[in-house]
Amino acid sequence: MENFEFFNPTRIVFGKDTENKIGDILKKDRIKKVLFVYGKESIKKIGLYDRVVMALKERGIEFIEHGGVKPNPVLGHARQGIEKAKKEKVDAILAVGGGSVIDEGKTIAVGAKTKKDVWRFFKRQDEIKGALPVYTILTVAATGTEMNENAVITNEETKEKLSISSHHIYPKVSILNPELTFSVSSQYQAYAAVDAIAHVIEYYFSGSYCPMIQNRFIEGLIKTVMDTTESILKEPDNYNARAEFMWAATLALNGLAKLGIKGGSFPNHMIAHALGGLYDLAHGACLSIVIPAWMRWYKDKNPAQFERFAKELFDKNKAEEGILELKTWFKKIGAPVNLQDAGISESDIPKIVDNAYNIAEVWNMKDIYTKDVLTEILKNANY
Repeated sequence: MENFEFFNPTRIVFGKDTENKIGDILKKDRIKKVLFVYGKESIKKIGLYDRVVMALKERGIEFIEHGGVKPNPVLGHARQGIEKAKKEKVDAILAVGGGSVIDEGKTIAVGAKTKKDVWRFFKRQDEIKGALPVYTILTVAATGTEMNENAVITNEETKEKLSISSHHIYPKVSILNPELTFSVSSQYQAYAAVDAIAHVIEYYFSGSYCPMIQNRFIEGLIKTVMDTTESILKEPDNYNARAEFMWAATLALNGLAKLGIKGGSFPNHMIAHALGGLYDLAHGACLSIVIPAWMRWYKDKNPAQFERFAKELFDKNKAEEGILELKTWFKKIGAPVNLQDAGISESDIPKIVDNAYNIAEVWNMKDIYTKDVLTEILKNANY
């Protein structure tokens, strides 16, 4: 195994009715005023908004609302939240929703503690020196942002979808009640499953060495995600399936999966971000298009690992068979598996390549992911 350090300061409060503890948690941490970040109407429809408001009021915690976060959060709306946070001098961010809401909350947390434009951090032009504390109540399990140091935002003007990573934006506390995910649609459950799988296979495949313990941990997470997703699609109110899926999605990107792996990167996310930035597609939908296409391009660079994947996940012997089985499963659960499924024309490939290459430059991956390579991968995604 490679040397590593592991640090994750996020406290997880997991289980039924745990959202009702948010007032007590904030009070104990001496938080007096929060920016309450959420999406559109979903948390109101399920009664969560009212419960959160009641919990805050009962503990005398002031809150300023910042609703309207999009499924792909945008920089303009985050900047509005930053201005609110500064003007109202809030002590913390309370993000209630899915990964998009939490990512925008983290972005606001960073922007509220600096005079610089927050986009500079996404462009890697400045280093994050601090952030407001972030608290979350998760309603869509998928991204793992509830227990990691990452956030993604889209600049709607430039069509760039970029990320930040800093220990300053680990949530202080994240509340995970699987019941809050009962209302997630079958479509978004499919996208969530793809996202969780994507988080663990990036290093699994692209690393030059993966320890046995990490192989088994990653494969176990993938199997859990697949099995529980199929249960959830049949029984949306299956608490145990929702609970295991939620925890698996959190574990997929809280730092554990990549420990001890030599090398590795996030190429599928890089290309998926290009699609998301250009077409405002759900992140999981972008990934289900990109992953099989990237796997076909990359499989000969790490044949043993691809053959292992085929055998352990699908009881197949050949790398190509494992790729086809995964692609078939994506299609089975209702995720798009090629550009046409998402209404994207082959003639758009050069535009997507340019956007992805710009991200590759920011992520220091352009030497491997040249425009010719990106074109080849995206042509694989054309059928």
